[in-house]
Amino acid sequence: MNPSEIAMARLLNQQLIHTKFKKPDELISQMGAIQGQDYPGAKWAVGLRLPGTRDADVEKAITEKSIFRTWLMRGTLHLVAAKDIHWMLKLLAPRIITSNARRYWELELDEKTLKHSNNVLKKALEGGRELNRKELLAVLQKRRISTEGQRAAYMLQRASLDGIICQCGVEHNNPIYMSMDSIPKSSLKREAALAELARRYFKSRGPATIGDFIWWSGLLATDARTGSEAVKSEFIQERVGGEIYWYSGSKPNIPDMPVAHLLPTYDEYLFAYRDRSASLNLKKTIMGLKNRYRPTIAINGQIIGTWKRTFKKSQVLMEYHPFITLNRNEKHALSEAELFYSEFLDLPVVK
Repeated sequence: MNPSEIAMARLLNQQLIHTKFKKPDELISQMGAIQGQDYPGAKWAVGLRLPGTRDADVEKAITEKSIFRTWLMRGTLHLVAAKDIHWMLKLLAPRIITSNARRYWELELDEKTLKHSNNVLKKALEGGRELNRKELLAVLQKRRISTEGQRAAYMLQRASLDGIICQCGVEHNNPIYMSMDSIPKSSLKREAALAELARRYFKSRGPATIGDFIWWSGLLATDARTGSEAVKSEFIQERVGGEIYWYSGSKPNIPDMPVAHLLPTYDEYLFAYRDRSASLNLKKTIMGLKNRYRPTIAINGQIIGTWKRTFKKSQVLMEYHPFITLNRNEKHALSEAELFYSEFLDLPVVK
């Protein structure tokens, strides 16, 4: 495989072309989870992979509680399917909690305090009650638990990592929380969970290396390798340069006409890999992408620029900043991607 073939295979396996799914929860479960700290971007990441889906459809799936938002891989917020949230937290949360130990100490959040805040948050959300972040912090403060500085963020995250609460929506940039008691529990033994996480990663993001999986999952290298070894027979392994890439299925052909994608910030297409050179192999891209935390433009899986949206009344103003000169076919592909985004938002686009 060369970089272009790796990039195209990733587009296919990440459901960015020829998607096999129709519902947000089915897609997200197939992928394990989708990075979600940028909430509007996370919804668009789902929409990108489900043609015909609108922003309102993804929001509905969250409202109806088939998908949730919580801290998973690398201690970062992700969208996750309801049927997967319990076993993933059980597998991934202990590592995150351990890595937070120093920060807990700096914020004077000892285990006694965290247990107390967990109990307060749990009680506040009993009986199916849903409260937003500001309301939950008011509850903590009423119980004389300081929420100053980053204490609030780490207490909410800890209750989420402990499987007590999770996010069930966002309103005006204010996350809404609920109790996890009502979510049916799905448990896997540790070895089975490691294998399942590895299976979903390589199936949905291959071709990828073990190093990529370690980066994405946030697992200890030994645990990531244990999970990978358990599913090794299910995947093709191919050496490219000095690395072994794992993938399933046949290699897709490079299309005759270019295919463009408007990727949101933090999209799995880039952020699921430690080594992103297969999609960032243009010198002009490396020079132009000084800030990697920006929405990007991909053509045939290659990052060739960035984009920006601005809501203006009932329209969306789009700005494009390509690093290369686009030819006629590439401009047409970008127009098609823009139309796709306009349909997702259900708003007209202006430039």
